[in-house]
Amino acid sequence: MSLIDAGAAPAPAGPSPVARVSRTRLYYVLAAVLIAFFAVRALLGADDLTSAGAIRAALQLAVPIGLAGLGGVWTERAGVTNIGLEGMLIVGTLFGAWAGWQWGPWTGVLAGVIAGALVGALHAIATVVFAVDQIVSGVAINILALGVGGVLGKVFFEGKPEASERQSPPVDDMGSWSIPGINDPLGKLEGRHWVILSDLAGILRGVFVGLSPLTVLAILLVPLSWLILWRTSFGLRLRSCGENPAAAETLGVNVYRTKFLAVVISGAFAGLGGVYLVTVSSGTYLEGQTGGRGFIGLAAMIFGNWTPIGTAAGALLFGYTDALRLRSDNSSVPALLAFAAVALIYLAIRQMWRIYQTDGPSGLVRRVTPSAVWLVAVGVFAGFVALAVSAADGWGTTGIVTLGLLLAAAIGYFGVRLGQRTSAGTLTLYLPTAVVLGVLTLTGFDVPNQFVGVTPNIATLLVLAFATQRLRMPAADGLPYRRGA
Repeated sequence: MSLIDAGAAPAPAGPSPVARVSRTRLYYVLAAVLIAFFAVRALLGADDLTSAGAIRAALQLAVPIGLAGLGGVWTERAGVTNIGLEGMLIVGTLFGAWAGWQWGPWTGVLAGVIAGALVGALHAIATVVFAVDQIVSGVAINILALGVGGVLGKVFFEGKPEASERQSPPVDDMGSWSIPGINDPLGKLEGRHWVILSDLAGILRGVFVGLSPLTVLAILLVPLSWLILWRTSFGLRLRSCGENPAAAETLGVNVYRTKFLAVVISGAFAGLGGVYLVTVSSGTYLEGQTGGRGFIGLAAMIFGNWTPIGTAAGALLFGYTDALRLRSDNSSVPALLAFAAVALIYLAIRQMWRIYQTDGPSGLVRRVTPSAVWLVAVGVFAGFVALAVSAADGWGTTGIVTLGLLLAAAIGYFGVRLGQRTSAGTLTLYLPTAVVLGVLTLTGFDVPNQFVGVTPNIATLLVLAFATQRLRMPAADGLPYRRGA
């Protein structure tokens, strides 16, 4: 009997083919999504979507988020909530810049990791040893890190060359890493803009050419964390502490030591993410440069269902949308809207097919009719909004964005309510949203800069909203543990 299953009813014997079928289906779905994405890119001429520069920028923006989220996986799999990851990122940036400026970037990496681990140990002492509320401890660490960063920034950098109390001197570059012999062939293939082939060439060129050694290290930490947590006895003991710590204790696991170590490792990961911001992203320490990436890392962890690979996928999603925003390619965001419309139409068709299989033609008509009525209402309302905007010369982009957000809120709220009342399900949300996005794309609607700026946040919220129904957090996550209690 495993540690996690201790105290529970024994599972039925024999292999279960469900996981293999689900995994195979997942691979097919991912392949279909990529092909649809490549097709939208080619049809709309949005070549920057799969360019090597966009992929490389997405990796650079995703690594700090992913490292913070990976730290969250370690600590929450052990049953300790850690919202102090933002503060650990801040400490990593500060000490990474201080040591990296004086003794080189790799010394800065070591200093940032140690500083993050020490802050993680502080969180572990408060939550594991003294059973302080884990949310309160995390908030306190974030506040403390902000204050310590401001004070030590003056001590470390004030009066130094090319520095101020809020900025460090430049940190030496680590250089870059590439697989030799692939840059020119992949670059030529990418420049032809062929569907699938050029897209894959751009992705491979972005991943394997011109990467920082720290980026390579961060990528390798994802499968390494998965191997340790899911394929070693230590990982089994750690996960048992997050599922059933009392049962783990009866089987000889030192729950306090395991939780403590997991939180320290979590801080080390976050500290490494802070060092990455200093040595790779900007080359210098700037006060406030973490920009809430610790909290976004927590969102990526939830999106990834508390797994290393899923967390990395969530970080890449945010990093990719943020990279497109920063590169200011006007064709990228409309292409993403078109892809979202295609995805929603596919989800609607799949749900209608399932309804047809279970309820027959009459059931399909009964459940689709509310969606059709709501779709007509949304279309009429959108038409009136478009006429009003075209007639009002003084509204500008602010008025357009405001009306767009109101329209999105109306579609979401009334669509969900209508689906709940009529058993139409999410069809009342999929179909109107897909039609609105498709109309915006086909009419060549110029997306305002205000919307482009919040695209990463909107993408993260949408993915979390649709993914949370299939997620399961560790059973004892966030619950204080007292031996014998």
